[in-house]
Amino acid sequence: MKFRLECHKVLESTSSLVKQRAEAGEAEGLAIQALRQSAGRGRQGRGWDSPAGNLYLSVLLRPEVPLRDAPQWSFVAAVALAETLNAFLPEAATPKLKWPNDLLLQGAKAAGILVETGIAPSHALDWICVGIGVNIMSKPSLPDRHTACLAEYLAAPPAPEALTQSLLESLAHWHGIMLQQGFAPIREAWLLHAPAMGAAISLKRDGGLLEGAFAGLSPEGGLLLAKDNQVQLILAGEIM
Repeated sequence: MKFRLECHKVLESTSSLVKQRAEAGEAEGLAIQALRQSAGRGRQGRGWDSPAGNLYLSVLLRPEVPLRDAPQWSFVAAVALAETLNAFLPEAATPKLKWPNDLLLQGAKAAGILVETGIAPSHALDWICVGIGVNIMSKPSLPDRHTACLAEYLAAPPAPEALTQSLLESLAHWHGIMLQQGFAPIREAWLLHAPAMGAAISLKRDGGLLEGAFAGLSPEGGLLLAKDNQVQLILAGEIM
């Protein structure tokens, strides 16, 4: 698949526009980039500071897969993003992926992915909007976590437009693998960028905090958490 890229100087949200176009019948492969967003969004409806100099990109996919498999496309985007940034960054700043949708540099959040879906009248999956934000030149201040940007590691960080082109090429590659071979190779590639097995993690879920050790991903993409000599399958939550 080859993406059709539109670049705008400013939008409220790239994902909002992609979703509008999806509902209007736009074909798969639309990619919308904004140099700045005035109303960017993160997970759980959080606002996302979106000044000029960073990457804000959303793409439209229409895979013929069961609705239950839609969250797996977040992992497709994460692998594509990690491989793209790995080509730009020094070895000391190797990107790491945090379940389910963040990219970290030396433990600090440098990028995030937001997957949203549209449901057809038949209750089947209609479309997927994958929104990706990367801190290139600046980083937001968040109360509950450390953040990072590429400019902290690169004397000459890539322009958002250049990074987008590389990212779309990688995303098209992994999109093809997902359709042809399923989730297994995506899972394997994601684990190459994941925390070390046994690494301590804390998970915020249902208003509480669950602590344990990273034990990998399930075949469907759920988090495996080792605790008290047992492995729990986690399908929702946020690693702190």
